[in-house]
Amino acid sequence: MPTITFHKNGQTHVGEVQENTNLVVRAGIKQFPFPHLTYGCGMGKCAKCACRVLEGAEHLPAANWKEKKQLGERLDQGWRLTCQLWINQDIVLEQVETQEVQ
Repeated sequence: MPTITFHKNGQTHVGEVQENTNLVVRAGIKQFPFPHLTYGCGMGKCAKCACRVLEGAEHLPAANWKEKKQLGERLDQGWRLTCQLWINQDIVLEQVETQEVQ
């Protein structure tokens, strides 16, 4: 099972999820071990779930058109939309408050 390490607001949360897990879906049905994940629409339209991938990006598929539209140049800085990712390997993510993201 993949291990998720999630950094937010100076705290670190670590837990396991089933393979092929979408973190936003799990958060929405209260089965995600990290209640601090900020998310909105779950469809790649609002970008509230944007996280910077600190480790494990090599195991993720290429960004889709929704991520390219919402994140633009931030993709090159390691940002991804968690609603568009299905996790199959260990990953380390960081989420900052929306107003901090530039």
